[in-house]
Amino acid sequence: MREVRVWDLPLRLFHWLLALAVTGALVSGQIGGNLMVWHGRLGVLVAGLLGFRLAWGLVGSTHARFASFVRGPAAIRAYLQGTWHGLGHNPLGALSVLGMLAALGLQTASGLFGNDDIAFQGPLYPLVSKDTSDWVTGLHRKGFWLILLLITTHLAAIVFYLKMRGDNLIHPMITGRKSVTAAAADPEQRGGGTLALILALTVGLATAYGASGAWQAPPPPVPAAAPAW
Repeated sequence: MREVRVWDLPLRLFHWLLALAVTGALVSGQIGGNLMVWHGRLGVLVAGLLGFRLAWGLVGSTHARFASFVRGPAAIRAYLQGTWHGLGHNPLGALSVLGMLAALGLQTASGLFGNDDIAFQGPLYPLVSKDTSDWVTGLHRKGFWLILLLITTHLAAIVFYLKMRGDNLIHPMITGRKSVTAAAADPEQRGGGTLALILALTVGLATAYGASGAWQAPPPPVPAAAPAW
């Protein structure tokens, strides 16, 4: 056995920040009221994190790149048969990652255009009609249960791998390192340097800025009512 680097620091920070942001968004959305302001802010944060992850999946270190873990049916079949070996996400874990990113992306996008018919409007609400906003708001409310199901499945998989296979998936996501056999230790983590990090952060910040709606022109002032006399 030898210890190798698997998850880089930017990916680990993304993972835990996303977990906190999604948890906060789920809780604040269910409570509602004044917390809807924070629900919207957390939605913008999630959008920025997703933008960063998509960019980091292209220019990040070895095991953060989509090209390293997005595999076809043959790899999934080999994994189920116990003949697949490698670092990073296994073929089933890759499907989980892609599903979670897609679901969170759709949930965030629908929330940006949504409204609650009371006091909250998503930052991009002015860009669509009221009917369209109501429609995506319905999708957003239904998407809550999908996100909850994916999170539950994710946590159940962590417990399964720990109890049934003795594979602690949380420890490497904290330390970035994992103990593996020498035969499975290659390829080790490479790439994801400073320029790649700057690029991914720029994409993430640009995504958050776009999701915030801060680039929109302010609404025209409401004219004062004419005096009654």
